[in-house]
Order: sequence, then C-alpha cells, then structure tokens
Amino acid sequence: MTATPPLWTPSDAQVRSTRIHRFLQFVNERHGLALDGYFDLHAWSVADKQAFWVDVWDFCGVLGERGERVLVNGEQMEKALWFPDARLNFAENLLQEPPGGPDTVVMHFRAEDQVAYTVTHAQLLDRVSRIAAWLRKAGIRSGDRVAGYLPNMPETVIAMLAATSLGAVWTSTSPDFGEDSVIERFGQTGPRILFSVDGYYYNGKVQDIRARVAAVQKAIPSIEQVVTIPLAGLAGEVPGIRWSGVLETAAEPLQFEYGGFNQPLYILYSSGTTGKPKCITHKAGGVLLQHLKEHQLHCDVRPGDQVFYFTTCGWMMWNWLVSALASRAALVLYDGSPFHPDANVLWDYARDVSVTLFGTSAKYIDALRKGQVEPLQTHDLPALRTICSTGSVLAPENFDYAYQSIKSDVCLSSVAGGTDIVSCFVPGAPILPVYRGQNQCPGLGMAVEVFDDEGHPVRGEKGELVCTSTFPCQPLAFWGDTDGQKYHEAYFARFENVWHHGDYVAFTPQGGMIFYGRSDATLNPGGVRIGTAEIYRHVETLDEVLESIAIGQDWDNDVRVVLFVVLREGLVLDEALIKKIRTIIRTRCTPRHVPARVIQVSAIPRTKSGKIVELAVREVVHGRPVKNVQALANPEALELYRSLPQLQE
Repeated sequence: MTATPPLWTPSDAQVRSTRIHRFLQFVNERHGLALDGYFDLHAWSVADKQAFWVDVWDFCGVLGERGERVLVNGEQMEKALWFPDARLNFAENLLQEPPGGPDTVVMHFRAEDQVAYTVTHAQLLDRVSRIAAWLRKAGIRSGDRVAGYLPNMPETVIAMLAATSLGAVWTSTSPDFGEDSVIERFGQTGPRILFSVDGYYYNGKVQDIRARVAAVQKAIPSIEQVVTIPLAGLAGEVPGIRWSGVLETAAEPLQFEYGGFNQPLYILYSSGTTGKPKCITHKAGGVLLQHLKEHQLHCDVRPGDQVFYFTTCGWMMWNWLVSALASRAALVLYDGSPFHPDANVLWDYARDVSVTLFGTSAKYIDALRKGQVEPLQTHDLPALRTICSTGSVLAPENFDYAYQSIKSDVCLSSVAGGTDIVSCFVPGAPILPVYRGQNQCPGLGMAVEVFDDEGHPVRGEKGELVCTSTFPCQPLAFWGDTDGQKYHEAYFARFENVWHHGDYVAFTPQGGMIFYGRSDATLNPGGVRIGTAEIYRHVETLDEVLESIAIGQDWDNDVRVVLFVVLREGLVLDEALIKKIRTIIRTRCTPRHVPARVIQVSAIPRTKSGKIVELAVREVVHGRPVKNVQALANPEALELYRSLPQLQE
C-alpha cells in the first residue's frame, strides 16, 4: 500500500486530554514501565492480559468485589474463566450519579418529530426502583428472563436496569420485527415478563403492534405478564397492564442482587439468515468491563458526556450504547427514521443536546453523502469529538465526506466487532491518526491477528480475522446449547484454540485494518479470493449507483462474479453504464474483480439491522431455498433475483 497522509491527527493537547492517555500513565506508574503510544500499550495488554484487565477494572472504577483470582484455564479459550471470585451487579454500575448530581439529565429521547422528553438521574433511580419492586412481587429472581419488544426509548433502559438489578437476564428485539421473528427468538429463551409498546413511529406514520404483541404472548407459554408502554398513545385496549400502573408500585430502596462475574446478563440473537437464530448469552462482568474499556479508552467517553448511537433494540449497538451510563455519561436516544422529517433530523438533535459521540452506520453516512447533506455548513457541533461508524465497511470516499462535510476536527472511528462479543475486535483510538479507508487499530486486550488458510499469521496480506487469546467478553454460551457443540462450531472449529470471527481482512502498514467483507461471502473466480467490499467501495462512488450486492455464481465449472445494482430513481442500466461500472472496478481493483454480469434490481435484501445478505441472494440465484426469510427486513426483495434470464447465458 502506498503511504498516504492521515485525514486527521490529534494535537498534543488533544492526546493529553484523553482518558486513554491517562490510562497509559496509570499503567506505566503502576508497573514501572515506559510504554510509549497506542501500539506499545496494545502489545503489553496482550502479553500481560491479566494485569491489563485488572488495571481496566481499577482505572474505570468498577463497583464490586474483584476477588483474588483473575483468570482460570487461560490457555484454553473455550474454557477460560475470568475473575471467578468476583461479585458485582451490572445495574448498580450503570446507576452511578453523574457529575451534575441528581437533577442532571441522563437520558434524552426523541421519536422523530412526535415525542420528546428527558429523564434526570433522580427520576431514573425512582422509576428503576418501582419497576424492580413490581418485578420482585411478580416473582422474578436471578436467572429469570425478562424481555423487551421495544423501541430505543428511556423505558427500555429502565426495564433493563430494573430486571438486571435483580440478577435477571435481559433480552430484547425491536418492534419492527414481525411476530414470527419475535416468537422464534423469545420462544427459545422463555421470558416470564414481556415489556412492549402499543405502537411506534417510523417515517411519519404510526405502526400499531398490539395484535403482534398479543400473538407473541399467546405463542410463548412462559410469558406470565405483558406490560405495555403507550408510546403512540393509541385509543383502545392494550395487551396486559399499562406501564403507568406498574409505576404506581411503591418505590423501595434499590437492592442490587450481586452475582458472579460470569453470570448471564444479556441474550442477543444472531440474524438467523442461515437458520434458527443463535441465542448468544453474554456475561455481566465481561460486558461491563469491555464496554468500560471501549467507551473510556477507545471512544474517550467522559463523565458528563452526551453519547448518541442510532440503533434499535434488535442490534447489539443498543446494549453497547446504554453501558455509557457506567462512565457517568448521558444517553441520547432516538427512535424512528433518520431521514424524517428531513435528512438533518439527527444533526439537529446532536446540536441541540451537545452530543460528544455520534454513532451510526456506514450506510447512513453513505446516504448523507449521496444526498449531498452538509452538516458542516448548517450545524455548529463544537462538543462533537468522536464519530463512530459500524454495521458494514465505511468506504474511503465516506471518510473524505465525513471530514469535508460533517466536521474536520473529529476522531472518525470505523469500528468492527459483532453480536458475538457485543463489542469490538477493531475499535478506534483518539490518540491515533485516522487514515482513509482504514479501521484504526486492534482493541486493547484483544490478541487480533490475520491468518492465512493454513492458520499462519500474515501481515500485509488478506486473510481471516482471528483472536488468539481469551478475553472477558467471550460469550458464556449459546442458550440451550447444552453440550457446547454449536458454540464450538461457531468460533473454534476452523482453527484450534483460536477464535475465528469470519471477516476477510488485512493489516495496513500503519497498524490499522482494512475489511474486505465476510469470509463466507468472498468470491472465488478462478480460485482467487475476492472480498465483496472491494467491489462495493468503488462501484458506489458512482453517482448513478445507490447501492450494490455481489455474489459468485457457479458457472461452467468455475465461479463468475455477478453484480446487482440499485440505481438512482429514473435511471435504467444500459451498456454505457455497465461499461462505466466495469471500468472503475478494473481500474481500481483488478481484472478478476470485474463482474461477468451487471444487473439492475429495485431493492437489496437486508437483515433487520441493515446488513446486506449476500448468502441469501446466492441461494436464490442457484435455485436453493433460503432457510429463514423471516430474519430479513424485506424478504420480498429476494424474488427480484429468482430465475433471471441474464444469469442463464
């Protein structure tokens, strides 16, 4: 790779002001070291991982008893046990008083332009106390499951904190999921209580979900009670009892049920596009410690900050977002379309509440660029220090766009991880430069490597993203996977005693990483592996192309690349545009990347969290059944790819 200047470099003053700089000093003083800069710190954090995670615990101020032992079975990734003697409660750590005291706003909320309100710390404590008292009277105990079929709103956070204060396990999905998808998830994990809403707002319209909630309750026998929050204020009956009735329960002093570091906290779900969703069970201590590390060290979240992430409760970024309370920051919650009533709605919100961290998806940033939205010209954002992008690869031109059109002096962190670890393998770092098209660095305490097909570490070559040593936020298990076989097959079957994450990546000379797509979606024309993101990042720079999806089609005893494109409204794919698409791919990639067929479609199928599904499209093109279409946000789009005449020639 040709050396390129960074798009952004933190000033010395900015570096010295960061939490990670203070942590580096803390480590050096505690251990008599002379670590200098991020990559020194990372190397030490991996080499002396036990000391590192103890230091994170102490530096970030975890409430609880750490105990004597740090790691048991540390050489066996699947059997490793972190802090086996520790005792803590997750909710207690998130309910610490912010710097401004009890009247400080700790949650802002907007539902498009329909609903807006705030919650102070005193109000949060009072409401968590009342909901917890009600749950206790309903018989909820440590280990019971409590579910939310809810939007990203304060009541969701309150219900989660109330449940986890008792040691219960929280699991959630968002109200845009159909009843079959919800039943497929909660039906596996058996919640006793279900919190939901009457309806929600999206794109200026009210979506009534009361019938769906009733169907879910009927289909899952474990659900004993439903509590409905009247977000949309719909007239008529609601399933179960109203939130207001539960809040009438007398407040009691919060009694935090202490449990082990490795007790279940959350159950999250895989997308389910290749079969029944996996129920990934995460540990209370692992989630807390990893999120404190990522927020404070990688994202520079400080007490009193205002943290925003555009997410739903069906995506792991919701769980990541709410943990910012443990750093005594405020949550900035939004539910609805990010483009209603217009494309500036989220930037209006960020300006109004002085957002310090703005988190979103790569697709959102791409849509802003293509819509020629210019927040830099229209919004003063002096408090904004960090922009996080995830969900898919952030294309190089969208790095340019962010610095040219959103804010020039900001740490733009393209981060990567997953539901599997409810966090990141490759986060950002506010003390490092940002390079075009690159994720900045492997995460502290995460022994991230790139392996070739034979399991050898490589640098400067494409390969498999792996983690070669245990870390605290590994999942506890898959719920219901009694012998651990599914868990083993998901992460440890490819390379012995090494976590295989399934991303196709390469390290850069600067120590960062480039993502080329999912390993299982790579293309293999002529036996050469090609990452799909390599094609997308160039094709989608064309003004005519809104988005694209590529697959490998079995053809003539080989594989040929097929590219599907969604064009701007009113455009029709012709030979001139096909030539333009092929030329930009050949020029910026290689001749092997050039698609044999380019086909126009009106939509691209996606998961509920917005990720495109190459594997499902590949199955349809080859006439094979797609295992779980309910997992898709727009399953009808698959029909656009079935029996296309262009693929028969």
